[in-house]
Amino acid sequence: MNGPDINIVIGGEAGQGLVTVGDTLSRALTRAGYEIVVTQDYMSRIRGGHNTFAIRTGPDPVSAPTVDIDILVALDQESVDLHAGQLTARGLIVAGDDLRLPDAPCLRVPYRRLAPKPLYDNVAALGVLGSAVCNDLSILERLVSEAFEKKGPEVVEANLSVLRAAYAWVREQEHPFACMPPAPADAGPRIMLNGNEAIALGALAGGCDFLSFYPMTPGTSVALALIDKGRETGLVAEQAEDEIAAVNMALGAAYAGARAIVSTSGGGFALMCEGVSLAGMLELPVVIVVAQRPGPATGLPTRSEQADLNLVLYAGHGEFPRAVFAPGGVEDCFYLTHRAFELAERYQSPAFVLTDQFLADSYRSVAPFDLDALPEPPEHLLRPEEGRAYKRYRITEDGVSPRAIPGFSEALVVSDSDEHTEDGKLTEDLSVRTAMQDKRLRKGYGLIEEAVPPDYYGPDRPDLLLVCWGSTLGAALETLRRLEGRRTRAAVLHFRQVWPLNGRQFLPFLEEAARVVMVEGNSTGQLAALIRQETGFLIDNLILRYDGLPFTAAFILAGLGSLDA
Repeated sequence: MNGPDINIVIGGEAGQGLVTVGDTLSRALTRAGYEIVVTQDYMSRIRGGHNTFAIRTGPDPVSAPTVDIDILVALDQESVDLHAGQLTARGLIVAGDDLRLPDAPCLRVPYRRLAPKPLYDNVAALGVLGSAVCNDLSILERLVSEAFEKKGPEVVEANLSVLRAAYAWVREQEHPFACMPPAPADAGPRIMLNGNEAIALGALAGGCDFLSFYPMTPGTSVALALIDKGRETGLVAEQAEDEIAAVNMALGAAYAGARAIVSTSGGGFALMCEGVSLAGMLELPVVIVVAQRPGPATGLPTRSEQADLNLVLYAGHGEFPRAVFAPGGVEDCFYLTHRAFELAERYQSPAFVLTDQFLADSYRSVAPFDLDALPEPPEHLLRPEEGRAYKRYRITEDGVSPRAIPGFSEALVVSDSDEHTEDGKLTEDLSVRTAMQDKRLRKGYGLIEEAVPPDYYGPDRPDLLLVCWGSTLGAALETLRRLEGRRTRAAVLHFRQVWPLNGRQFLPFLEEAARVVMVEGNSTGQLAALIRQETGFLIDNLILRYDGLPFTAAFILAGLGSLDA
C-alpha cells in the first residue's frame, strides 16, 4: 500500500554491515522527527545467511511492519533475487554495479569509485540511502562522527568523505523515488530504542539493583542493556553458569533486599521452573523477562512467536499467585516492567514480562518517558516495631505478610521451602498448611483487582472485534485503520496483562461485538483458550501465525478473508 510512509529493506549477509547502515539511518530519521518501526530478520549464525533490516518510516505514526518494499538496498545478489518481487509501484533498488538487477528502477552504486576500500562500503550505502530519502546530510554527518569519534579524527574524516561523496552522487542521478513529506515541526524530543532496551530502563526506574542471567537469544539484550545503563545506578550483575543458578541467585538477592530481575527466553525459562516455584513458597519478589521465540527445543532461535504463554502461566509446581504482562510496544515495555517491579514488591510474588523477538529487536521513535508519573515501589519493612516477635509469614487478611530484611533489625527472618509456620519454621501440621496456602492465594485476589485492563480501540458494539495480546497490537491497529477505510465497523481489544484475567474488565466488549476474532502468534490459540477457561466465552474464529515472522496487517486481512471463504 502506498502512502506517506515508506518501507526500506536492507538485505545482505551477516557481517556485511547492514545493521550499521540500518541503525544509523533509523537514528537519523528519528532525529529528523520521523516515526519508525524496525524489523530485524536474521539467521542463527555468526556470518553468512540472508538477513534483513527493515525500516518502515513516515511523518505520521506507523505501528507495524509490512511486506511491501519501497526501497530495497541489496548488499548481495541473494537480496535482489529474494525481494525484488516485493517492490511497490514506486519501488527502487539500490545495489552495487556488480549485481544482476531486474527491469526495475534502480540506483547502481559504483562503490569502488565512491569508497577507497570495501571497509567503507556501509558508509557509502548510508550516504546513498540517506540522499535517496532526502535525509538531512548534517544529521548523517553528526551520527557518523559520533560513531567513529573514539577512533580519532583521521578515521572520522575518512568516513565523512565517503558519506559526502555518496550523498552527492545520488543528487547527480535520475531516479523516480520522491522524498517523504517533511516530519512534523512540533514533534518534540524523541528517543530511539528497542523493546529490550525499554525493558531495561523500566527495570532501573523500578529500582532494580540486581541482575542474574544466562545468555539466550532474544532475551540477552535485556541483560546487556541493563549492564550498560546500570553502571550509573550501582546495579550488580552476574552472568551465571546456567539458568538454574541465574534464577536462584535472583531469589537470594531478593531475600537480602535487592530488587532482582532475570532475563531469558523460553528454553532457558524451562530450566528455571523450580526456582519460580521456590519464589512462590518463599514469597519473594522477582521479575522474570521471557523473550519468546519459536520452539519446541531450539526451534527457530532468532525468530518470533507468542507460544510461551502457557509455559509462563503454569511454570512451577504447586499453586501460587503471579502476574504476567505482555507489552504491545516500546512504551509498554518500559511502563509494564516498572509495573512488574511494583506488583512483585507489593505482593511478594514473581512477576513476568512476556515479550518476543520481534519486539525485542524492533526500534521505535518514542517520546521520553514520564518518570514523574511513576509510583514509587513499596518499601521493605526494615525495622519491625517488635523485632523479637516478628513473623515473616504472618497470616493477614490480604495474604501479604510484613517483609523484613535480614540484618536490618533484631527481627529473626526465617524462610523455608518446606511448608512453614508464621515464623518461618518447617511444619507438617496440616491445619497450618491449609491456612498458609490460603494466605498465599489471597494475594491473588489483590492481583486480580489491580490487573491492567485491556485497551479498547474503535466504536461500541462493532461488527468485528479483533482480540490480540503483546506485540500483535501494531498490526491489529493498522488492520483496524484499513477496515475503517472499507467502512467496516471494527474494533481492537488488546491485552497488556494476560494474567490474572479480570473478566469484568473485558467481557462486555466480547459479548457486545457481532463477531470476535482472536489474533495471536502461536498454533493453538493459547489466550483464546485461557479466556474460555476463565470466563466461558468461546472465541472460535482464530487467526494464528507461527512461521517465525511478526504479524502484518496484510496477514490479518488475508486471515479474515480465509475465515469468510
